Amino acid sequence: MNKFEQMAYGMSTEDIQEQYMNSITARFSGLEMVVMGILSDCQELGVSNDVRKQLNIAKYILAEMLHAQREA
Repeated sequence: MNKFEQMAYGMSTEDIQEQYMNSITARFSGLEMVVMGILSDCQELGVSNDVRKQLNIAKYILAEMLHAQREA
């Protein structure tokens, strides 16, 4: 892991690929659901009400994208 990866992600991009992008959730539900899970995990870390609302907006948009994608 290089210095940028350590500072930005706390793990290597190879680890991100393996742990998140190649996960069972990603394979069966799509990367959008992986991102929604990450956003939910962020909320569990304890954030301000404003940050919580912004995370919920991001999750709503992802859910709408998934819905539109599945209808196409």
